[in-house]
Amino acid sequence: MTQPLPVRARASRYRSVGRLLVVRVLGVLAVLLVLSVVIFSLMHLAPGDIVKNLLGNRPTSPEAVAAIREQYNLDDPVWLQYLKWLGAFLVGDLGQSIRLQVPVADAIGQRVGLTLTLCALSFVIAVVVAVPLGVHSAVRAGGWADRTANSLAVLGLSAPTFAVGLLLLYAFAYYLRIFPVYGAGSGGLDTLWHLVLPAVTLALGLGAIVVKLTRTAMIRELESDYVTSARARGIPEPQVQRIALRNAAIPIVTGASLVLTFLVGGTVLAETTYALPGLGTLLQDSVLFKDIAVVQSLTLLVAVVIAVIALLADLAYLLLDPRIRRGALPA
Repeated sequence: MTQPLPVRARASRYRSVGRLLVVRVLGVLAVLLVLSVVIFSLMHLAPGDIVKNLLGNRPTSPEAVAAIREQYNLDDPVWLQYLKWLGAFLVGDLGQSIRLQVPVADAIGQRVGLTLTLCALSFVIAVVVAVPLGVHSAVRAGGWADRTANSLAVLGLSAPTFAVGLLLLYAFAYYLRIFPVYGAGSGGLDTLWHLVLPAVTLALGLGAIVVKLTRTAMIRELESDYVTSARARGIPEPQVQRIALRNAAIPIVTGASLVLTFLVGGTVLAETTYALPGLGTLLQDSVLFKDIAVVQSLTLLVAVVIAVIALLADLAYLLLDPRIRRGALPA
């Protein structure tokens, strides 16, 4: 007995979605593999000697240098070092930090909470402020509110993170003395208070992108035929705007999830500016010391996070927009 046509069409669309996701996942894995080679190569090409950095100015013997090089597999060929590192990374062994003398997983685990809190706080501030501002800017397109929002968005996009951080530090920590100057506090609410200025610093750039996305999506929806029809039928303007915002939510949600990657790079500068003991400062110190295990593992983990965010954004667009499932995919 043959299946009804709608059932076959639905099964075909599901297979198409599955093939699309498989292709995206394989593409992400290929990019991560190439990136792991690039990261490993750049760290070995960078100037400096790990052994000298570890020993410092202390008098050393050839035997001590040889022992350190053997301990960290520095005498192996580069390709063998890469294979050993990648194989260990895939099974969860991130290696040993030469600078900190602790497992890399422990070094990352001690700092990841602060960085995640900073990213989450920045994202919440950006979305809560930027989405209403973008909607208001679209509704009042061409007015003073729209021009002001666009000017702020351009300023947020063009201003470097470290410059914004220094300006906020001078104004609200040094001059007005409202917020602490540096550090992560003693935990709990004190840590959140210390993270307010860094979070605002990151939220300015992220919020500028969200304002632009929201304004563009809302203007497109407000100029649609269904909005004109709704207004002609006498539907109140606030209700029309809510309907338009529901339809504009698809590009806003997917766009906001993609610009989360902005936070990953921005945290390095923000944590350095505010002297926060997070993953950004860990990466910076490890690069300066040429702590290869930490730099390789942390950079690749960040790349994995960015790739997963991008993949989830694609999936969200696929789930939120039925036109993709019905029309864009072959039946």
